[in-house]
Amino acid sequence: MFVPFKSLLLASLLLSALNAGAQTDISIDLRKTSKAEATKPNVVVIMVDDLGWGDLSCYGAKDIKTPEIDSLMNNGVRFTDFTANCCVCSPSRAAFLTGQNQDMVGVPGVVRTDDNDNWGYFDPTATTLPDVLQKNGYRTSLIGKWHLGLKSPNLPNQRGFEEFHGFIGDMMDDYWQHLRHGNNYMYHNDKLLQTKGTHATALFTQWAIDDFKKAKQDGRPFFQLLAYNAPHSPIHPPKDWLKKFQSNNPKASRKRAKIGALIEHLDHNVGLVIDSLEELKLADNTLVIFTSDNGGKLKYGANNGPNRSGKAHVYEGGLKVCTSFTWLGKIKPQRLSDFRGMTMDLFPTILDTAGIKYPKHIDGRSLYEEVFKGDQAAFENRDQIYTWFQHYKKHALRKGDWKLVKDTEKGSYELYDIAADPLEKNNLGKSHPEKLDELMKIMSSYLAAADKVNWMRPSQKNENRK
Repeated sequence: MFVPFKSLLLASLLLSALNAGAQTDISIDLRKTSKAEATKPNVVVIMVDDLGWGDLSCYGAKDIKTPEIDSLMNNGVRFTDFTANCCVCSPSRAAFLTGQNQDMVGVPGVVRTDDNDNWGYFDPTATTLPDVLQKNGYRTSLIGKWHLGLKSPNLPNQRGFEEFHGFIGDMMDDYWQHLRHGNNYMYHNDKLLQTKGTHATALFTQWAIDDFKKAKQDGRPFFQLLAYNAPHSPIHPPKDWLKKFQSNNPKASRKRAKIGALIEHLDHNVGLVIDSLEELKLADNTLVIFTSDNGGKLKYGANNGPNRSGKAHVYEGGLKVCTSFTWLGKIKPQRLSDFRGMTMDLFPTILDTAGIKYPKHIDGRSLYEEVFKGDQAAFENRDQIYTWFQHYKKHALRKGDWKLVKDTEKGSYELYDIAADPLEKNNLGKSHPEKLDELMKIMSSYLAAADKVNWMRPSQKNENRK
């Protein structure tokens, strides 16, 4: 896998060394090139589901082997302190698609089938990334998981995606049956599909590759969001991949073996996707972003590395996500970045890369300088806010090296110095009451504004559940 990609990378590095006689930054400022020198780039965002921060080889996994994703990340810049906007699925996806804090676009919690267990209604008036890209000449597509609405006006084709081929619901009850609560949520645009029998990861991979072929024939620059369900529960790896993992890791528990096999199968499929870009001669003008919607779920065997807790918690294990940007010849390879970015920052970064002005106000900030030059200054006046609402709101605030956390309904606020205590073990609330009070005031102000935004869909009872 990736032989063409790696060969091109090696040739590029050798050429740089011959021309400069030393290490050379091969990145360029795309915004300063003339129209004759550069066309709008294609953009592919691969968003996986519930991937543990420590479950890729390049992020420290010793048992799980992910050569394809490792190769993708090594050909670009890999972030070590990137976080999702939320510790669960729907809110992070809403933040990505709008560049806004999820509360402000009506998705503080998980969008679900049953009204009694639904905690979000994606604001129909919010401008989405594919809306903007489509208006600026892009072909837009979503392959895989949607999870932001089951009915009009919140279906993918109504929120900026020209082409949709995937699953409109949340998790699947079975990776081969593709049902949720007995409902078939697999669609091609507005056409209901019968797809059982093929593993969902392989199915989405084939649809993504088919979509690349259509995009190449179309001729416009394209944006594809490839949103895999894996490695979200249920942990259903193909039997041959489970057998392979167990053979390579005979001492692994069955729980760890199952999620390890599911991730290795996912890795193989990501490799097929990247290889297809090479084979179709699209890679040279395609920015590929890899990320996860939140951290891994510990009870299913995920490993979040040296981070506290996991999915559904606003400690670092639930928020930190494996993230990279790759574009051969445009982004310097084999680079690590400790710049603190968030999911909602992908929105302005993509538009900045394409030379497109941002629509109205957004909360996200562009990472362009860091991605393409590696010299971006830390954002000033940046309050990183994380929330999740389900019966009560878990929330956290990162300001500089300080982090405020409220992870339980009745528990007190906790305060951590993340630089000195990355594992969030030493609560400094009592010893630094002034800092605690400062952050609590910022958080309270934000929550007051968030509480004014509607999150209930029309079919839900108009009752106060905040």
